[in-house]
Amino acid sequence: MSLFNDKKSMPRYSAIAIVIAFIALIVQAKTLYIMTVERDFWTQVGNRVKKDSITTRPVRGNILSCDGQLMASSLPNFKLYVDFNAIHNAKNDSLFEVKLDSIANGLSAIFPEKSAEEFKKHLMEGYEKRHTNWAIWKKRVSYSTMCEVRSLPIFRLNPNKGGFKADSYEARQRPYGSLAKRTIGSLFGEKDSAVCGLELYYDSLLRGETGIRHVRKVLNRYLPIDDTPPTNGYDIITTIDVSMQDLAERALLKELNKINGNVGVAIVMEVATGDVKAMVNLQKMPSGQYAEAQNHAVSDLLEPGSVFKTASIMVALDDGVVDTTYRVDTGCGVWPMYKREMKDHNWRRGGYGMLTLPQTLWVSSNIGVSRIIDDHYHNNPEKFVKGIYRLGLADDLKIPLGAAKPRIRMPKKDKTGRQWLNWSDTALPWMSIGYETQVPPISTLTFYNAIANGGKMMQPRFVKEIRDNEGMVKEFPPVVLKERIAKESTIKKITTILEQVVRLGLGKKAGSTSFLVAGKTGTAQISKGAAGYKSGQMNYLLSFAGFFPAYQPMYSCIVCIQKSGLPASGGGMSGVVFHEISEGIMAQTNKLKLDATDARDGNSILIPDVKDGNILAADYVLSQIGLKPRADWDGDYMHGNPIWGRADNNGHNVKFTKEDMTQKDVMPDVHGMGARDAVFIIEKKGMKVKLQGRGKVVEQSIGAGEKIKKGMTCSLRLA
Repeated sequence: MSLFNDKKSMPRYSAIAIVIAFIALIVQAKTLYIMTVERDFWTQVGNRVKKDSITTRPVRGNILSCDGQLMASSLPNFKLYVDFNAIHNAKNDSLFEVKLDSIANGLSAIFPEKSAEEFKKHLMEGYEKRHTNWAIWKKRVSYSTMCEVRSLPIFRLNPNKGGFKADSYEARQRPYGSLAKRTIGSLFGEKDSAVCGLELYYDSLLRGETGIRHVRKVLNRYLPIDDTPPTNGYDIITTIDVSMQDLAERALLKELNKINGNVGVAIVMEVATGDVKAMVNLQKMPSGQYAEAQNHAVSDLLEPGSVFKTASIMVALDDGVVDTTYRVDTGCGVWPMYKREMKDHNWRRGGYGMLTLPQTLWVSSNIGVSRIIDDHYHNNPEKFVKGIYRLGLADDLKIPLGAAKPRIRMPKKDKTGRQWLNWSDTALPWMSIGYETQVPPISTLTFYNAIANGGKMMQPRFVKEIRDNEGMVKEFPPVVLKERIAKESTIKKITTILEQVVRLGLGKKAGSTSFLVAGKTGTAQISKGAAGYKSGQMNYLLSFAGFFPAYQPMYSCIVCIQKSGLPASGGGMSGVVFHEISEGIMAQTNKLKLDATDARDGNSILIPDVKDGNILAADYVLSQIGLKPRADWDGDYMHGNPIWGRADNNGHNVKFTKEDMTQKDVMPDVHGMGARDAVFIIEKKGMKVKLQGRGKVVEQSIGAGEKIKKGMTCSLRLA
């Protein structure tokens, strides 16, 4: 007999199936209801607990000098907010009202530009509106400032309870300030977009690739989860040498201030590789100060003047129409040229008379050079211009800063082949001395660098390699634009002539007593657009281009200065800057350095004047030159922190005395210190500094020992 009774069991299973089916229908009905009627409500709930496809910004790559020093880097900046709705939901309203005065006082101490009462009023306005994103401060702040604000009452709580929020942004910082500013480039911070320079050209590499993440709310916390992590930008290793850049900038700025120049350019290039070691672009601003506002070195299309004469003579030598013994009559300094007068700079003193070919460059004779070229190329100017093209002066250098292409007119004939369409009788004589053409300074220097390099023209190189965290990604080797711009014999002859220009001619002020310099001066009138050359006060372009040492060249350099009115001298003004740059570079590269013991007089004791300040650094310097200063402390300059104190020179030795300058809210005594140490100590305490003069600090506007507050300004007078 079967134990299974169909009559009793089947009704039970049927009842269970009916119940399950009914529940399923209810679930489906509820699902349909949620998907339609309650769709908007649950979408809002979902958005509160999750966020999808959030872009994550990568860290922008660094730009470094040739020896790895940071020239541009990204540091985080923060915009500070309060979420008053979070404070209300956490039921901390009463706590906020109690602590409001403390918060306002703390914010005023951090941001002295605004009073505590103003902060209190500002915060209450956001509190009454129950704003979820109320800005605490209008500007972005550094990480340290953000931490100070976050440590205030209420704000130090969990963000869900205290309401404090900080949005992170990247800020581009240049540790060396304005040094090589236009070459390195800059970013438009609010949009994180590159504006100019290497920042713009290599923006896609520096920027990196954005990542994707989503956020989920788990146990009342929002957890970010990366779907695709961001790829940080690559680092760019430039050819810029910080010390050479600083040297060139200081030398150029000194001369611009002295002669009241309008624009100054200085470029230093390594001969063998074409590496641009320094590029300075200074322009006089409406305030009267000089700043890097435009990259004149690569963008200025101006008539180069007498530095172009070197190219003209090279074409004639290379074509074999003249040699170094060739003689030309320059008369009394004024020579008729096709119903126009060609003048030498000394025409009022009677001119130079008969000159040899080298002498035409020594004294930069307009008549001499133009007569040589016109006598041999007047009937075939196309041959001369092709020779200029052969030298590479008209080439597009294709450098990352977007250099303007030189404009050197090529003669063209009409269909009959008998007349020139774009030419005149005076075009060739004036072109030969640097007019009728427009060449940017970087192209002129590249040409002179090719002479120094034995005729091999190198492309100016600004970036050596691209790196990531694991090492080099891509290398940019030196690029040869032309294997030879002229015959070897022509290069040797012109090198000798250029060395004689400095040793015997108008370029004496660019020379050095320690090594030979080769180069050419240039003084050109600048046309004022449609007004031409007859528009009142004359503007001049003063140039000196050359290389050093003359017969074993290491570096080439060009200095261009634009100024208004007389006096104007390429050799006497730009040549002086060239002299300071060349001597400074040779000293830095150990070519002119002497041992300290060689400078000592055996009959006297020479103790250098040591300033107060970082006595650890001073002790290191004195030790390196063989002196043993007396000190009541031990320290290691290479690995230690600064040790502040006083230096006492008794004529026979230097004694250092350590002094505590770390008291947080007290003004230190910086008398006797140099500007660098004094500014470092004062700014470390959160103050601002204004400097006047040079030398040691002789006066400080806030007395030693006085109470100070963050944001105060202290004026220092140096003498």
